[in-house]
Amino acid sequence: MRAIDDIALSLRLGQLHPTSVLNTLIAAENEGGLGAVRQLERHLTRSADALSERQHPHSKLAQIWLSATRAYLVAQTEQKRAV
Repeated sequence: MRAIDDIALSLRLGQLHPTSVLNTLIAAENEGGLGAVRQLERHLTRSADALSERQHPHSKLAQIWLSATRAYLVAQTEQKRAV
């Protein structure tokens, strides 16, 4: 999944831009639907926990990715209910 590569690069660089986050999540949904975004959320949950345990300097970025992914899922679910 390309989204995981984008997230990994972001964490390695220690940089994050809101537009990149949104574009990555949209691309993940386009590739595999909301199921792919849910899978990404599960992956981020494990990764963020592991980085926090190791006190990785970019663990906060992993938490931001996770929070953004969860917010995206909530927004998309609400939007689909409204239609």
